[in-house]
Amino acid sequence: MSKKIEMMKAKKKKAKENHVACHQKFQAQIQEAEDSMQAQHLIIEALIEEKDGLLQTIQGLQEANGAPAPFDDEWEEEPEEQPEEEEIEEIPLGEGEIDDE
Repeated sequence: MSKKIEMMKAKKKKAKENHVACHQKFQAQIQEAEDSMQAQHLIIEALIEEKDGLLQTIQGLQEANGAPAPFDDEWEEEPEEQPEEEEIEEIPLGEGEIDDE
């Protein structure tokens, strides 16, 4: 009986070790994903700053040449066109035709 209890304890210990290892693995993956997201966020911020600088340069060049600025800060989105629903023409069934409905 004692041997069976020792085997069960060993099995329980092994399961706990596996659980801890799995948890640590997932924590490492989560940290890696968070680091990647933070790096992407910094890249996006840098790109936005670069875009703003380029827009200011373009506007300055346009003003220096007497042309209107090509961009303004407010974007007007074009409304999406709603496709008109096609009306299905009712065709009367003639004699001897099969109605599959």
